[in-house]
Amino acid sequence: MNGLEEKGIKQVMKVKLLSHTKDPEQVVAAAIRQCYAAVGSAELKKKIDKLTRERMIKQVMGSGHTSTLEHASFTFGIEGISRACSHQLVRHRIASFSQQSQRYVNETKNNFEFVIPPKIKAIKNANVEFLKTMKNLRMVYEDLIGMGVVPEDARFVLPNAAATKIVVTMNARALLHFFELRCCKRAQWEIQQLANLMLAEVRKVAPIIFEKAGASCVTTGICWEGKMSCGLYEKIKGAEVRTRV
Repeated sequence: MNGLEEKGIKQVMKVKLLSHTKDPEQVVAAAIRQCYAAVGSAELKKKIDKLTRERMIKQVMGSGHTSTLEHASFTFGIEGISRACSHQLVRHRIASFSQQSQRYVNETKNNFEFVIPPKIKAIKNANVEFLKTMKNLRMVYEDLIGMGVVPEDARFVLPNAAATKIVVTMNARALLHFFELRCCKRAQWEIQQLANLMLAEVRKVAPIIFEKAGASCVTTGICWEGKMSCGLYEKIKGAEVRTRV
């Protein structure tokens, strides 16, 4: 096994919850309370007991009045994902992103890390061709840098497989929508894995909000994939498949 192959294989996706709104479910409950009670900020700061918080949060989530969830935000440190995955991630617009720059980070000093798709890795000849291509691209990149080409121009030869690091902040409402789309088994494998890791992180600090988070068939009982459905909805009582046309 050559060094280049080892770097590719060692690319493990990592997700860490860096920070979040302090006591997120208390903040959300206070926002809900403000909507339905004639109270001021002093009263809103008073602690709401756990059972009351749970009842209030489940009530607004059940009714679809989820704007109050936007007062709780969560910041993730993500690494070991490909540029192909990050391109999908940044399409989620109600979020903030700070991504490692290929313009300023010289990949010759960053070990030219990359992600190998499992289906390529599972086929011996495909894996050999993939690794050969990564090796060639690395050589070209290093040659360009050696010729005096700046990283912002040399990066044009870097592949979608190139590993990246990114910090992501989303509020709870945006995250629930993200999970509905990306925890779905029809989502691309890498961002599906990322979404499930992010969900596991936020459940630790906001279990009521994210208790039933996941693909839309789980959260709403509706699969929007039509004929392309994975069939999971069939195992969920009352769930159905639909299309938007």
